[in-house]
Amino acid sequence: MKKNFKFYIVVWALLFAVFSVVSFSFGLESKTNFWVGYVAAAFSFVLQLVCAYTAFKPEKLDKIFYNIPIVNISYIGLVVSILVGAVCMLVPSFPTILAIVVCYLVLALVCISLMKANAAADIVSGIDDKIKAQTFFIKSLTVDAEGLLARAATDEIKSECKKVYEAVRYSDPMSNEALASIESEITIKFSKLSEAVASEEAEAVVSLADEIIILLGDRNKKCRLLK
Repeated sequence: MKKNFKFYIVVWALLFAVFSVVSFSFGLESKTNFWVGYVAAAFSFVLQLVCAYTAFKPEKLDKIFYNIPIVNISYIGLVVSILVGAVCMLVPSFPTILAIVVCYLVLALVCISLMKANAAADIVSGIDDKIKAQTFFIKSLTVDAEGLLARAATDEIKSECKKVYEAVRYSDPMSNEALASIESEITIKFSKLSEAVASEEAEAVVSLADEIIILLGDRNKKCRLLK
């Protein structure tokens, strides 16, 4: 991210330099209006850079994806500020008070839109994190069950492990605080099942597999009740 952002800063600096050179070349007929338009556009440049840095700072791609609207709004705000600023700088007869109102009204609207987009990104990201936390138990147990199936030494043990794997795989992925007790019990039973598989105790494997399948069934029923 740092390497890419350094390149982004170089491009941003070149664009700002071009804008400044063009502005000072053609926009000095009305000094008051020039500075009103130039400062507003320059502020938009800085705001856009800050938004880009904030949006692309997260390392996870999903976080960056949620921040794309922030970057888009900052770009739109920059373009509009440049256009409005150009009018103020290039038209000497443009009323100064109106120039100030229009330029900084645009900036205010952009800032409000950015805050809304940032709040929306935080909400969506929070929901996504919550869903990941709520589905972690079954996802983790599925991986463990798949590994246990691969380590089964005999056909009988492999058959029981496959039953457990299928039961876990097709269980309701969403968890809940109310399921903590039964999920803890499943975890304990699964740990014992792993030990039984490792020591090739077929009877214990059969018994524990049946218990885990029953517990998973009870858990799924409670999941439906909690929805």
